[in-house]
Amino acid sequence: MAITLPDLPYAQDALAPHISAQTLDFHHGKHHAAYVKNLNGLIDGSDLADKSLEDVILAVAGDASKAGVFNNAAQIWNHTFYWNSMAPNGGGAPTGALAEAIDRDFGSFDAFKTAFAQAGATQFGSGWAWLVAVNGKLEVRKTGNAETPLTEDGVTPLLTMDVWEHAYYLDFQNRRPDYISTFLDHLVNWEFASANFAAV
Repeated sequence: MAITLPDLPYAQDALAPHISAQTLDFHHGKHHAAYVKNLNGLIDGSDLADKSLEDVILAVAGDASKAGVFNNAAQIWNHTFYWNSMAPNGGGAPTGALAEAIDRDFGSFDAFKTAFAQAGATQFGSGWAWLVAVNGKLEVRKTGNAETPLTEDGVTPLLTMDVWEHAYYLDFQNRRPDYISTFLDHLVNWEFASANFAAV
């Protein structure tokens, strides 16, 4: 069964003015769609063709001969997770168990925001900033290119922010720190992160 491009979980203009419809048109409709097309071409007729996206990623992670498959599959998964990590009228602060865990593991919500923003700002080149749960404890991580915490035992992704330039360049040009602060203040979907944390 072919891997398909998931729909955005909101209208293309729903994140404006923070992220424009034009950015989502290019980012989802061109970049994300290209990863789907590329992956289907790479796995067609192989023993990976009938696997789920997650199983494809896990099957080829660390295999240099399958780097193209991994990069496209992981980028599909990371992007889908990223779309869900944002919401119209997002931002603010989490509540409930996730808020308590952030205070426990980072010292305060502001300290978490600082750590998350730093991870995004210091990821050299393309990549991702993540909030993850590691055996129940929260950590901020950053990964380069298509790398994903999905491949690490005991690590559960809760939230991600795309820091590839195509995620923000049409709206923020080279001002990655402005994009990061906008993501945290106006876009982050704490309900999604909380649901992921509850499922750990």
